Amino acid sequence: MKNSVLILFLFLALNVNGQNYKPVWESLDKRPVPQWFEDSKFGIFIHWGVYSVPAWGPTGDSIGVYDKYAEWYWNKLVQPGKVQKYFKNFHLKTYGPNFKYQDFAPMFKAELFDPDKWAELFKESGAKYIVLTSKHHEGFTLWPSAQSWNWNSVDVGPHRDLCGDLTTAVKSKGLHMGFYYSLYEWFNPIYKDDFNSYVDEHMMPQMKDLVTRYSPDILWTDGEWDKTSKEWKSEEFLAWLYNESPVKQNIVVNDRWGSETRSKHGGIFTTEYGLVGDKEGIENSVPHPWEECRGIGTSFGFNRTEGLADYSTAGELIKVLISTVSAGGNLLLDIGPGADGTIPVIMQQRLLEIGKWLKTNGEAIYGTRSFVRSKKDEAINPGTNKTVYFTQKDNNVYVICLNWPKGGIVLKGVKSVSKAKVSLLGTAISVSVKESGGNLIINPPAMTPDDHQLAYVFRINGMIK
Repeated sequence: MKNSVLILFLFLALNVNGQNYKPVWESLDKRPVPQWFEDSKFGIFIHWGVYSVPAWGPTGDSIGVYDKYAEWYWNKLVQPGKVQKYFKNFHLKTYGPNFKYQDFAPMFKAELFDPDKWAELFKESGAKYIVLTSKHHEGFTLWPSAQSWNWNSVDVGPHRDLCGDLTTAVKSKGLHMGFYYSLYEWFNPIYKDDFNSYVDEHMMPQMKDLVTRYSPDILWTDGEWDKTSKEWKSEEFLAWLYNESPVKQNIVVNDRWGSETRSKHGGIFTTEYGLVGDKEGIENSVPHPWEECRGIGTSFGFNRTEGLADYSTAGELIKVLISTVSAGGNLLLDIGPGADGTIPVIMQQRLLEIGKWLKTNGEAIYGTRSFVRSKKDEAINPGTNKTVYFTQKDNNVYVICLNWPKGGIVLKGVKSVSKAKVSLLGTAISVSVKESGGNLIINPPAMTPDDHQLAYVFRINGMIK
């Protein structure tokens, strides 16, 4: 009888992959990234919190990329240097010398927040998953966390569970819901005075509460650089997440678990404003599942000082999506709602334009993988990773052109195993293709203004080599 109980216990301890992960990277790194993530390709990041009240950061070419982040407002107020000068001058002039950052919290009301409208916009954008900042480095949580008494969206400000409300709306649309969570907090006295207590009594129970309360599909951590993963006890937490948590089957995590972990340990690898499309050579295709995150503008949190020139056009954003996916990654595109709960119209417009393009061309994005045959491809096909990109799925290869080809598309060294058929997505126009001298040549059809797209996709049906 005792042996039977022991066998049953061991069976229940195994996760869906048939493995009980140990709290060490050697074991944890063997867990595969759930396939739903690699198939999704496009997600929406949301930075929203107390920092959305001042919604301010410096802009301009002389300002560093990371110094433009409006969500770092509180930190910049007290940090010495050039950037602090910009923030402090604005703060003193606008709010006065006695106004503390904490005084913004009651002004973060989210009075116009409609989670159902948000979720509908996200679905129309073509995004497959959403990542909301549950807590940024300021420590303010968007759910009623017991560890953040009177510094959360239920006790002060909106007086509602923003994480819960959006989770319900997003999941009702059939989308995956996830959360960003900052491991560290700038000014939490426990973090500064008793780090071990912070990890054991604040961070760990807070993350477990977030997971068990909302069953997210993604846990996107950040703020890891201040300590090593051993100090954060990240391996211990991930062993719980993978073995015991209610989301152990589908949960996706990133690589931000300690000062030494990026692009080495965890789940997906992450880049930030590192536009793959601006890098040369198909050797930039990363075999490990990865994700590029960036804003529509130059900040993650809403920044009122940004002008039209600071926002990427829909065409530029679609290029980032295409170049990222063709290199095997996902794009997590950020929006910064206002403190009242509205999404800036220009951000809505950009998302809807992306969604319109995906409705026509999504089959070249969703569920695809990189089509990389040789590192010599760029040399023999000069447009590769510049104006022409490739993805593949099933027996189809997709040739994605940022510009309408002026002549034939010559794919040098590419041959079809069977008779290739080519079509232009979004049209019923026939496209001719031929093989000549060991090359595959696509002859673009005549176009009308009504056929204009922000990028053009030619589908080659039939195995090619």
